[in-house]
Order: sequence, then structure tokens, then C-alpha cells
Amino acid sequence: MSRQIQPLTIPDLSAFAKTLRTQLAAVDDTPSHVEILTMLARAAGFRNYQHFKAASAERPPVEALDLALVEKVSRHFDGQGVLMRWPSRNSLQPLCLWALWARMVPRREYADRENTELLNGLASFGDHALLRRALVEMGYVARTRDGRTYRRIEQKPPAELSALLRRIAPTQG
Repeated sequence: MSRQIQPLTIPDLSAFAKTLRTQLAAVDDTPSHVEILTMLARAAGFRNYQHFKAASAERPPVEALDLALVEKVSRHFDGQGVLMRWPSRNSLQPLCLWALWARMVPRREYADRENTELLNGLASFGDHALLRRALVEMGYVARTRDGRTYRRIEQKPPAELSALLRRIAPTQG
């Protein structure tokens, strides 16, 4: 069963710790996990754990990052953030394409030659046609009917993209 992530923001950690210590001192036995959840919620300023959950439901959900996916995909990039090889696993390919998508200028139209140069600069394995076709097929890039112009399609990328971009950022030095 998957669990919903419920972030807890604590504005004053010292007050939180003091309140939690006071609650724990008032208990004779080791509290159950439900009692601990209630104590944590109260220390954070909520009436109880249910109040905390209800307040969390009002906030947009936090997406859980698949850090294992980020790690696997990052192995396909060199120290300068250039895609060295096309992953054979279909599950890794979309995030690689998102990394290329992120490096395209929003709302800019690329002529075929410019698009080829851009993709050759972002990938060192020499198959810009594969990347161009995959970007179009996945819906990340739009191409005119005659194939002369390409444009990045603006959309919300997956949560893993920012973690990947930080990981593959060119190394200094």
C-alpha cells in the first residue's frame, strides 16, 4: 500500500522540541506510534494528528522523487552534462529526453540545422536523428509538417528532472 507524503514544516524547532519533551515526560510507558504521531502534530501546533492530516490535505501533494531513477539516468551523462549514450532501457529514456528538453530555449523556434547542432552539442554519441525523433514522439518537441522547424512544447516536467539537472551540471574546474 502506498503512503501519501505529508510534509511537516516547523517554524521554531526549539519550541517544537520543548513541547515534545513536555509531552513525552507526561507519559509513563513508551508511547505507541499513534501517540507519537499525535505528540508530533501537537508540538507542531495542531490539535491532533487528524487535524494535521486535514491541514495537509488542503495543501498540494508533494511528489516523491525516484532517486534511483535519477542515479541510473545520470550515469548516461558525462561530467559536462553531455549525454554519452542512449539508454537501452525504455524506462530511462524519457528522463534523458527531459534533460535535453530543459536545455532548449522556451518558445524559440529552431531551424532543422539549429536543432541538429543543438542535439549534437548535448549528446556525444552522434545520433541526433534518434533524439529528434524521440523528442517529437514523446511530445516534448513539436515539428512543422515539413520538418523544417522545431519548438519545445511547454509542459510540467517530472519532479526528477530538477534532481537530474543538479546531478549532471557541468563540474567546475
